[in-house]
Amino acid sequence: MRDLNEKNSLYRRSSMLSKQPASSKSGSFVITVEGSQSERNIPGSNVTSWTKLVLDMYPPGTSIRNLKCSYCNVEQPPRAKHCHDCDKCVLQFDHHCVWLGTCIGRGNHCRFWWYIFEETALCLWTGILYITCLKANISRVWWKDAIMILLLVTLSIALIFLLLLLIFHSYLILTYQTTYELVRRRRIPYLRGIPERVYPFSKGVCRNLYDFCFARSSIYSLERLPTAMELEEKSRPYTCLDFLTGRCC
Repeated sequence: MRDLNEKNSLYRRSSMLSKQPASSKSGSFVITVEGSQSERNIPGSNVTSWTKLVLDMYPPGTSIRNLKCSYCNVEQPPRAKHCHDCDKCVLQFDHHCVWLGTCIGRGNHCRFWWYIFEETALCLWTGILYITCLKANISRVWWKDAIMILLLVTLSIALIFLLLLLIFHSYLILTYQTTYELVRRRRIPYLRGIPERVYPFSKGVCRNLYDFCFARSSIYSLERLPTAMELEEKSRPYTCLDFLTGRCC
């Protein structure tokens, strides 16, 4: 009787795990699926409709085998990547931040940019206070001034690093890219044949900023790959008329 109760308890546990919905962790939308493929459940949908939804994001004739994550056993939409540190697939994967201990993706990239901005402003403000203090109170004890100068040099190095990081992520926002797409462009199958100066997912500077700052994270707003005609339009260089008509925005 006791063995039967333990088996029933284990069965209930496995059933609960196999029916966990897609969840969000630390701001990034993360597809969390456990259990066998036949038991996978996505809110408001099922396995067949999710597979069809993902296939619609790719060009016709794309094999579903090339889209399936070998770790999560789930079909990945464009711009998604499996993070080995978090052991989850993340939409619009940018990178895994070791300082924050989480992935930077679609749901928290904007907050990550503001975090870098605040850290840069804090370093700049602290550096100004250090310089003001050194000018106003030059101590006769040389080792106190040496410590202040050493701290100021360390702070300057951190400020340069933060400024470069802030400029880099600002560039990614304006061109609607991610760090992973920029660094691994030649290794991503759907980006290999696209010239480096062409930003396939860019919608113009203004729209990119709006989507980055105000767009809500949802599995139903996945980005499809651009068609050949759209890529040809994006590869056309800007002219003065394009700037006047707002094509770049």
